[in-house]
Amino acid sequence: MSNKKKSNTPVMIVMTLLAAAIIGCLAGAMIFMIPSTDDGKDEKAQGVIGKITDNWEDEVSDDNNDQSSRSGTKIPGYSLAVMNEGDLSLKIRIGNPKENTVGFIATVRLEDGTELYKSPMLNPGQGLEEIPLEKTLSKGTYNAEVYYQCVLLNDEQTPLNSAISAFKLYVN
Repeated sequence: MSNKKKSNTPVMIVMTLLAAAIIGCLAGAMIFMIPSTDDGKDEKAQGVIGKITDNWEDEVSDDNNDQSSRSGTKIPGYSLAVMNEGDLSLKIRIGNPKENTVGFIATVRLEDGTELYKSPMLNPGQGLEEIPLEKTLSKGTYNAEVYYQCVLLNDEQTPLNSAISAFKLYVN
């Protein structure tokens, strides 16, 4: 009888390990089935390349009390941007000031027309802190611009006027 107990011991060990593995796999599968609470929007999107935030601030002071300066569409301006050779992203604040009543489609491009980035429609108050680039750039100084196509806030995104904000892009 003692031989019979010894022969069952390895079988019991294998069965226990197999049961533990099955339970572990089921538990892991159940974790992946738990619905996510992430709604795709990140209130703290700063530093996340290409992530649009809904509470983007243009960081432009409006100290002027002249009423004419407050009417119309606000277009963000830039003087320069800096990046390293080979980078696939550019830290530049592109967005649609919350005071606007139109949408923006922003295209970052070089003076020669080379497109570096094109945004989806940005609603008022939406913007990016860092954008992914379509291509890398070699060392040098480039004349660049953000081309803002203004569109109605409708399903068709009916085009309105446009604006260009030029800047120098330094690639180290």
